[in-house]
Amino acid sequence: MSSGQFKDHFSTQSDQYRRYRPGYPAALFDYLAGISPARELAWDCATGTGQAARELARLFNNVVASDASAQQIAQAESDERIDYRVMPAEQPTLAVQSVDLITVAQALHWFDQARFYTAAWEVLKPDGMLAVWSYHLLSVNPSIDKVVKHFYHDIVGAYWPPERTLIEQGYRALPKLFQNIMTPEFAMQSQWSVADLLGYLGTWSASRYYQAELHADPLDLIRKELLQAWGDSDTIRIIHWPLRIQVGKKAG
Repeated sequence: MSSGQFKDHFSTQSDQYRRYRPGYPAALFDYLAGISPARELAWDCATGTGQAARELARLFNNVVASDASAQQIAQAESDERIDYRVMPAEQPTLAVQSVDLITVAQALHWFDQARFYTAAWEVLKPDGMLAVWSYHLLSVNPSIDKVVKHFYHDIVGAYWPPERTLIEQGYRALPKLFQNIMTPEFAMQSQWSVADLLGYLGTWSASRYYQAELHADPLDLIRKELLQAWGDSDTIRIIHWPLRIQVGKKAG
């Protein structure tokens, strides 16, 4: 986003978001802590309900977890090592050169990126690290994937906010304020029932905008087909999301 105005796509269902959003792999945070210049302070920007912040709290002495949505912060799990703050990404209430690591999980596309990168550079310590990542469509098996892709593109496709295209394309390399670093490959995995998958699809912003405009649940258009592709509704399946990660060290 270029306007810098906060667009709140998730507060109205922050409880569902907390329940159905997949967790990030612990190995990712172990890697980031390992390349951080120190483990004194990490800032998880646009924390949502605090998924990434809780992982960081295993590894850093202090974590600031911020979000522009007060409703999302209200749904976050409390932790004595996490300082939750309602604040925009572009205007952090953090001291200059105080942060060892900044993480942005599945949220960079909502920011005024130029302003955020400048703010991130200012609050990072010398050699501090910035890590941003995103994930696109999940993968289960060809028959289930086909239903999910149909839902994404053909049913709710017209209701995605325009910023979503940045997720589809993958985030670009970080600007020259940061020295880009090659990273290992990471992926998320969850073990879900078909009810969990339907719950997750319902948290998509496009699903909610479809329902608000048409006063109908878009999941009703794929529910039967998805159940057929899934098989026994009690079956638990592995859901897979590859992560697209950009990591950079503060330059200059």
